[in-house]
Amino acid sequence: MTDTAFDGEAEFDRQVRTLIELGYPALSGLDPDQFGALVAPLRARAATAPAGPYEPESGRVPFVLVVTRNVAPVEETMPRTTLHRGRTPGFVDRSFEPGSLERFVATEEAGPPHPDAYLLFDIERGEEFCGAVPNDAMKVIAERGRTLLTIEEGIALVTHFPQVLVKNKCFSLGGSRCGDRRVPAIWISQKAPKLGWCWEGNPHTWLGMASAGSRVAGDI
Repeated sequence: MTDTAFDGEAEFDRQVRTLIELGYPALSGLDPDQFGALVAPLRARAATAPAGPYEPESGRVPFVLVVTRNVAPVEETMPRTTLHRGRTPGFVDRSFEPGSLERFVATEEAGPPHPDAYLLFDIERGEEFCGAVPNDAMKVIAERGRTLLTIEEGIALVTHFPQVLVKNKCFSLGGSRCGDRRVPAIWISQKAPKLGWCWEGNPHTWLGMASAGSRVAGDI
């Protein structure tokens, strides 16, 4: 996937097909045509994704189509993720006490440009921050003018590019917080993607900090 070969609209169509095959229309209370119409205004914006090169295996992708929890709940979208060439469904860790997941919402800096669906551009899984204190990693990313990923964006990244999530190169999602010291993250457990959390002051050698260049809405 390079800047010379990349076709944003074709990649957008692939991602829409992926979501339809995974049952997102039913999660949204829509049929496939209605779901396609919901996200269709974003197709032209996909063609404007920043030039690469991008290599999913190396942790960089041009964009992902994000469907928010307003349309499809996190508890239902996370089990629709798998590892690359894996079959075991992803899951939400039990460390999220009942009702807590709903409190992990986008920070002001990571607010979605549309309540239902949008594009996230120029994503990096951020393995350079493996072993760094999450608070320090988040500060560096802000200084670079980049934005931290939210829970929904992390799920979208693994959904559309499962090859991004690999052993020792997993990632935190600092764009969703609940007002305490917990930082959500997606890593590998039981041969599947797991949505959990870690403390903002505790570094992990296998956990980086994902970021993106921008969020873009269509005329939805």
